[in-house]
Amino acid sequence: MFISRIKADGDRSPWGSFWFEPVTTRTASGMRVSPDRALQLPVVFACVRVLAESFGVLPMRLYRGKGKNKKPVEQHWLYDLLCRRPNQWQTPFEWREMMQGHLALRGNAFNQIVADRGGNITDLIPLHPDRISIELLNDGNEFDYRYRYTDRFGTVSIFRRSELWHIRGLSGDGIVGMNPIELAREAVGLGLAAQDYGARFFQNDAKPGGGWIEFPGNFKDKTARDTFRESFQAAQTGLNRGKIAVLEYGMKFHELGLTNKDSQFLEARQYQVGDIARMFRIPPHLVGDLSKATFSNIEQQSLDFVIYTMTPWAERWESSIETNLLLEDDAEIEVEFDFTGLLRGDQQARSTFYHNAIMDGWMTRNEARASENYEPIDGLDEPLRPLNMVEESDAETQVDVPKQPGQVDGVPPPKQDDAADARLAALSTSVAERVARKETAVLLSALKAENWPEAVEAAMRSHAGFVAAALGITDEAAQRYCKARGQDLIRTGHEEQDIYDAALAKLSRLALTGDL
Repeated sequence: MFISRIKADGDRSPWGSFWFEPVTTRTASGMRVSPDRALQLPVVFACVRVLAESFGVLPMRLYRGKGKNKKPVEQHWLYDLLCRRPNQWQTPFEWREMMQGHLALRGNAFNQIVADRGGNITDLIPLHPDRISIELLNDGNEFDYRYRYTDRFGTVSIFRRSELWHIRGLSGDGIVGMNPIELAREAVGLGLAAQDYGARFFQNDAKPGGGWIEFPGNFKDKTARDTFRESFQAAQTGLNRGKIAVLEYGMKFHELGLTNKDSQFLEARQYQVGDIARMFRIPPHLVGDLSKATFSNIEQQSLDFVIYTMTPWAERWESSIETNLLLEDDAEIEVEFDFTGLLRGDQQARSTFYHNAIMDGWMTRNEARASENYEPIDGLDEPLRPLNMVEESDAETQVDVPKQPGQVDGVPPPKQDDAADARLAALSTSVAERVARKETAVLLSALKAENWPEAVEAAMRSHAGFVAAALGITDEAAQRYCKARGQDLIRTGHEEQDIYDAALAKLSRLALTGDL
């Protein structure tokens, strides 16, 4: 269990974290920059937060197999570990947010692996990157992780590679990830310097500090001059700031005329926002900078964030999980982070996407409803055929038969006097076959119900409207036919071919006569 005792300036007690934090170099702007100090710059905190929270909300999926055999897996110890309980005190979101925050700010994330006797990992205990050092062994191919836990006894733990899960950011040696704050410390230091200058500026009543005193005479010596300067400063600072100064011996105070505009203060601070956002590859509008955002480019920038920022991070996680956490028996398991939620777009864009997908026949209507978190509706699980927008089971099967002279679609031309009757019979048979296929599918679905007689009766009542429209008969005739078919189902049997043959015989006659 970790107990935080860090103060604003670091806890310098014998067991405090101050003595274990990395020593930073002073930048050209005079600021010392560390990851924790960098977080005090709002744009750095915003960038890290965007990366951590955006990654924390991504759903993680496990799949077994590839291609058509790819199936989701939820009953697996890795799914329980990463999606339900990574350890005893953190939720999956809190844990992933913390790990991605470590990666974004320090380039490394560490977890102690706790496994049961069967080799299944039961807990992932997060370890702070600043307290870990990596030590190469003699052969240079193996290394240990030395972790300093900041308790009052200065505990040091040593872990082998198999005992720690290490996720690396961009690395120069393949062993430890580069620290982004160290690489860009000059840019971060400049932002911190501008921020501190602004704070001192307003502490001084929004006036540039400094000035000079004109004295017509001379001080007796350097000691007298220093004594006067210190007494004057003491009279104008702290609780005495703002009081009227009293000058003697003809002295005059001249305030420096340097303004914030002269030092390009506002422009410098605005530039640092874009510069640091560029370092983390975050679109400026996600950290509150809308100076160059328009209605036409914000959506594209958000899409770029998913493709070029979040996708590489997801791939880094996926490959690390599959390489370091999965056992050899789980070689078929694939880990994927689902970006569907981030790519949904606005309501009009989603509507156009679903419409085109359904009309093109590669998405069912219930799949579109599931994507929008709606309950499925019976009868919407079958894709539509793009040609005439009917369900696949209703589509007429076309057989390519070599044509002979005078043939139409492989059918010999009828005699002149029988042409009308033959054409009517062909049309009636074609329609009857289509309705019979639909009716067979409806009855087979109803027969799967527990109380199938009532399900068959209800299905045929709904089917009557389709029969009337397809055959061009009255609703009363269609209702009589459907009622009789439901009653005949027990006598004809429940085999698919029997149902189809019985339906086709009666529908062919019904199409020609208009009634039973």
